[in-house]
Amino acid sequence: MQAITDPKEIELNVNDEDRIVTIHPADTLLYTLREGLGLTGAKPGCENGDCGACTVLVDGGPIKSCMMLTAEAIGHDIQTVEGLRGAPIQRAFIDAWAFQCGYCTSGFIMVAQGLLRAHPHADEKTMTEWLRSNICRCTSYEEIGKAVRSAIERGDEAARRMSEAARAASRRS
Repeated sequence: MQAITDPKEIELNVNDEDRIVTIHPADTLLYTLREGLGLTGAKPGCENGDCGACTVLVDGGPIKSCMMLTAEAIGHDIQTVEGLRGAPIQRAFIDAWAFQCGYCTSGFIMVAQGLLRAHPHADEKTMTEWLRSNICRCTSYEEIGKAVRSAIERGDEAARRMSEAARAASRRS
């Protein structure tokens, strides 16, 4: 009989790629991403769900990976900061200098990416509410807010241009 603590091979979809990894039943998603898959963008901080340095997206929503067992992630789409591959939110953080030591940055970027997906035209209150889930210990939140506002504005501008182009095309036809 196999003990409940014996390792098991599972498949996870991480960054749009199916990956095989061996886990123990008590392994957190954070541990598996870092130690099993070598994806070190999610950081161990408090390891009790308070700081958000370990935030990843699961099915598009931000999850603190230190609080989720890897077994719970089976069958779900997981995205780490490594999987963003040059997303506009990353450029916005660079342009706004929204980091200092950088330890919390990937967690903030992932929360912001989730926000942009769920609320592409988020108002200030919604943005603040979402960013409140993460902690930065060495810089002000002003630059982080500026980066997210910039990404929202860029998205709104791109949508406006697409809408204008579609209206112009329909007038021509």
